[in-house]
Amino acid sequence: MPREPADLLPLTPAMFHVLVCLAAGDRHGYRILKEVEARTHGAVSLSTGTLYGIIKRLLDEGLAVEVPSDDERRRAYRLTPFGRAVARAEADRLEQLVSTARSVRLLPTRAKGRT
Repeated sequence: MPREPADLLPLTPAMFHVLVCLAAGDRHGYRILKEVEARTHGAVSLSTGTLYGIIKRLLDEGLAVEVPSDDERRRAYRLTPFGRAVARAEADRLEQLVSTARSVRLLPTRAKGRT
């Protein structure tokens, strides 16, 4: 029976951040750690143990695959089409939550023309 992306939701924030990094292209572990920290302005700082636990789950669930790396000392990872679908489903879910918060004025509405 085929799995649906929604079957894996909600994702942990850490897992979502890793998927976002992989959505931008192939990455090795250290680069993922640094990108998550940079993208969140230091608000999220993954330990290596947390990161590699997430990567193991991504590989086991078919969300990512290991790919050849330019540096033979490092392993690189790529998002699979199913992994991209899961990341997109989680982004949609989060967007709906933010929309709900805006609808009751917990957050300001977006200015028109702003992305």
